Amino acid sequence: MAARKDIDGSASVPQFYGKELRFKREEAGLTLEGLVEGSFYGVTYLSEIERGQRRMPLDLAQHVDRVLRTDGFFARGCEDVRKAKQGAHAAYFAPIAESEKRALAIERWSNALIPGLLQTATYARAVIRSTHPRDIPEEAQAKIDARLKRAELFETPKSPDYWVIMHEPLVRNFTITPVEMAEQLDHIAAFVQRGCATLQILPWNAPTQPFMELSMMFMEFADEPPLMYTEGPYHGQTIDDPFLVKQYRKAYDRLRAAALPPEASLALIEEAAEDYRHGQRP
Repeated sequence: MAARKDIDGSASVPQFYGKELRFKREEAGLTLEGLVEGSFYGVTYLSEIERGQRRMPLDLAQHVDRVLRTDGFFARGCEDVRKAKQGAHAAYFAPIAESEKRALAIERWSNALIPGLLQTATYARAVIRSTHPRDIPEEAQAKIDARLKRAELFETPKSPDYWVIMHEPLVRNFTITPVEMAEQLDHIAAFVQRGCATLQILPWNAPTQPFMELSMMFMEFADEPPLMYTEGPYHGQTIDDPFLVKQYRKAYDRLRAAALPPEASLALIEEAAEDYRHGQRP
């Protein structure tokens, strides 16, 4: 049996919350199985909350308060955990950033922007300046840092399989300087060459127009149903209905079938970067 890990409650609000949850559960003489019994959640889900790795949903917090007779303590505190885990991310995206860390596989169709997990700081700054022009420098930097930190999940032994399809205009058009765009494309190429991602480029005139207007991200997990996420500049929507996720997956597979092979896509990225470096438009 694996050794039981201590929880450092001083490290963060979620870990303090999780440590209290474990203390109260063990004080009541309950196992993880015993505490989730009668709820819609599993043992792994609750264990991750105790370790500060996951936020507590309100309905589960209310269930925990009833079982442990904690007079609403965990229901009252779960909003503080939500805010702490949100950080500089938009409220609608924070659960997705959290889910990325648990995903076994992430598949992405990007039609409007280079995916956040592949962005350089310069590209991220340009995007944030465009979408949130009234941010003070500290707010903008916090968003940039939060975006870049997401890519740290690829430095872990259990990094997810990451498959990205990007629309060709994202490579041909640019909102940053040519030199900066060369650095951005070099960053993507290095990411692919390290084996962190599989990349395909969908040609600008591919015959898949009905599906090209909507960004799509799919995630698969070890012990959760798959989900699909789509977003615009100021909103995001998570879809977990199995039928709808399956339908969108079919659309994604059609985009993948129309895209260039990974080897040709990488070559296109590298050639475009070289063109930008020499002051030429790809």
